[in-house]
Amino acid sequence: MREPLEAGRIHISRAARQASFPARFQFVAAMNPCPCGYLGHPSGRCRCTPDQIARYRSRISGPLLDRIDLQIEVPSLPAEALPGRAGHGTETSATVRARVAKAAACQRARQGKPNAQLQPREIERICKPDGEGEALLKSAFARLSLSARAYHRILKVARTIADLASVEALSATHIAEAIGYRRLDRAG
Repeated sequence: MREPLEAGRIHISRAARQASFPARFQFVAAMNPCPCGYLGHPSGRCRCTPDQIARYRSRISGPLLDRIDLQIEVPSLPAEALPGRAGHGTETSATVRARVAKAAACQRARQGKPNAQLQPREIERICKPDGEGEALLKSAFARLSLSARAYHRILKVARTIADLASVEALSATHIAEAIGYRRLDRAG
């Protein structure tokens, strides 16, 4: 699973033969926050111990988590917040689609490929944050004990956030939002 997530290809070696196949895909996964699924729920129904939660979360390897760019918590919603009941200020799918298409076009024009496919040397050049953003990233790197892979993924996500906002300069705001999407790094 690591090779396709990282390289977008899978290599198979059997006997004297080798083959390489394209394997670029979008990986989407979900998991409960704890064995019972109620950790953090307003009802307070979770009775899992910290050890049970740690064992449950340890079933996903660190190297695999490092390769998941966006790790978010999706809390339960009250009935009035469900689809069809969206309030004012909610973006339509068409608006979001147009913004994503514009950001993708910006990425193709800038580097000829999506931010997700940038290599480490390209990341350092294309995803360079301002001074405040760099300081925030270094602080998070130390505080959260992030790997080099997570560091680069945060930069790519921050670059995408800036692209979605049609902003050229990568700021601390973009870095902070990208760090916020590393939920399982912060769950420690």
